[in-house]
Amino acid sequence: MSKTNLFRRLQELLPDDPQLTGQITGSLGDGRVRIELPGGGALEALNPSSLAVGTWVYLKGGAIIGEAPDLPYVLIEI
Repeated sequence: MSKTNLFRRLQELLPDDPQLTGQITGSLGDGRVRIELPGGGALEALNPSSLAVGTWVYLKGGAIIGEAPDLPYVLIEI
């Protein structure tokens, strides 16, 4: 009888580098910007399109890959 590790199986299904959404909150110079994530986290990313502060963007691999729609953030707790 073989045992299956369900957590490892779940990790195999998830992407290694997920796509995130956030808002540009400041420019750090040298093509980098500070991004605030909807859940409260923040990170730095490359801004190859030179998008302005206040713009919602999609992020992947430490870089902005495109502009995201400006939709309201809704948190639902169960």
